[in-house]
Amino acid sequence: MFEKQIAKDLLSIRAVFFRPNEPFTWASGIKSPVYCDNRLTLTAPAVRNDVENALAQTIQKEYPDCEVLMGTSTAGIAHAAITAHILGLPMGYVRSGHKDHGRGNQIEGKLEKGQKVVVVEDLISTGGSVLEVVDVLREAGAEVLGIVSIFTYGMKKGLERLEKAQVKNISLTNFDVIAEVAAETGYIAKEDVARLRAFRDNPSDESWIQA
Repeated sequence: MFEKQIAKDLLSIRAVFFRPNEPFTWASGIKSPVYCDNRLTLTAPAVRNDVENALAQTIQKEYPDCEVLMGTSTAGIAHAAITAHILGLPMGYVRSGHKDHGRGNQIEGKLEKGQKVVVVEDLISTGGSVLEVVDVLREAGAEVLGIVSIFTYGMKKGLERLEKAQVKNISLTNFDVIAEVAAETGYIAKEDVARLRAFRDNPSDESWIQA
């Protein structure tokens, strides 16, 4: 429903930045034709408005029983807060680890056992970090209805992990749609779309660079 508009929004502020001929290097060492920084949406009011309203409408449609939003630390916190404000819902967030001081919380904000929770994430690649958040919430007794995210790469590893953990994810837009919009608008060459999809299908295979 929002896929093309959010794709255009993210490209307009270079929150998703394609550079197939000069790949970025991820921390893992993998060469990537795309760089994604959805934090930039927070500094672009018009885009931020589109994103947060789309997140709110997606939660209402896909998770109508949601009682609490929980953001991932740190990128999902602001989006969870703004979306919760729109929906009139409580929110909190899950730290990457327990605090080493105070009460030692890993979950910040009030969360009762049995509450129905939706996790808010900015992007999903291999799914590892967001599934750690889901595990923490489940261990605390929450019923995790699923995840909403702004952008997903749609990588096989991520999809398989989500399926194995029985976690539903709904993303506002995805790698394929953004690549198509980028080609339609002249942001990248149309022939580059196949190279981008080759990367998405197998990030460790760098043959797309020479394509």
